[in-house]
Amino acid sequence: MSKRLGRSTVALADPPSVIGSACVVGKKEGEGPLKESFDLIQPDTRFGESSWEKAESRMQALALEAAMQKAAVTTAALDYVFAGDLLNQCVGSSFALRDMGFPFLGLYGACSTMAEGLGLAAMMIDGGFANHTAAITSSHFCSAERQYRMPLEYGGQRTPTAQWTATAAGCAILAQGGSGPFVTHVTSGKIVDAGIKDANNMGAAMAPAACETLRSLFEETGFAPEDFDLIVTGDLARLGSRVVREMLLADGIDLGERYTDCGELIYDIERQDVHMGGSGCGCSAAVLCGYLLNGMRAGKWQRIVFAGTGALLSPLSSQQGESIPAICHAVILSNSR
Repeated sequence: MSKRLGRSTVALADPPSVIGSACVVGKKEGEGPLKESFDLIQPDTRFGESSWEKAESRMQALALEAAMQKAAVTTAALDYVFAGDLLNQCVGSSFALRDMGFPFLGLYGACSTMAEGLGLAAMMIDGGFANHTAAITSSHFCSAERQYRMPLEYGGQRTPTAQWTATAAGCAILAQGGSGPFVTHVTSGKIVDAGIKDANNMGAAMAPAACETLRSLFEETGFAPEDFDLIVTGDLARLGSRVVREMLLADGIDLGERYTDCGELIYDIERQDVHMGGSGCGCSAAVLCGYLLNGMRAGKWQRIVFAGTGALLSPLSSQQGESIPAICHAVILSNSR
């Protein structure tokens, strides 16, 4: 029997379990409302390293080590590791994992990388190609600002629609066995370009892609929003999440109070100076690998949609006046198979 439900969605025949997850964050994230869900809060933004880029690699390594400890597995047990980040050529990931000795598959999905990696890691196990896989990603405010915008020393003023790149990393380890949560469905996104060129308005640029993927998920699985305890995007933040609500409501899809966004969850937007909220690969990864999965294990939620959104731009494409293509990948996580 085919596992494919439609153009974008597959239902896993033997859903793998998330047997361990961990997240590492910086000082600002540790001052936010989810501080109790993080495994490590590091007040030193360089994590003891000589550069912010090396700090990002260190975050990934720490998240992987903590997740492996929780899952009671070693690097030798990992058949494939999917990892990526925001830096050029994904050096944050490749330098973090270069001495680990496991098969490595690098990804670039921008802020959708955690959802993309989790979906691929789950399909690899369900396909019979692996017993244990891992999905890892990260972002760092200082390394991202230096690459995409201006050096921090420049002191440029942030626009009202800007988001704050989270200094964070998250890792999830999957296995054939385990007690859950299970990855039951994967919806792979299509590239959507709304024509937005403002790199400081990521939420609006990515919202249409989130709508496209959520529509596909609902249509192809037959589920409705009310079949889920929680529907979480990441990272559209305050502006983009509002656009998603309005666009889907116009299509007759009411997400209701069950909908939220990782960019709104990770910070206290009213108290912390983050403008519209959080962004960056590590934002949704840390929220998923801490707050969301911990809540599912505690029985707070039984079934959720985790939909990672990414802006597929580069500094060069912005300098050339290109618009911002966006993508959204989603997985369904459930406490039952």
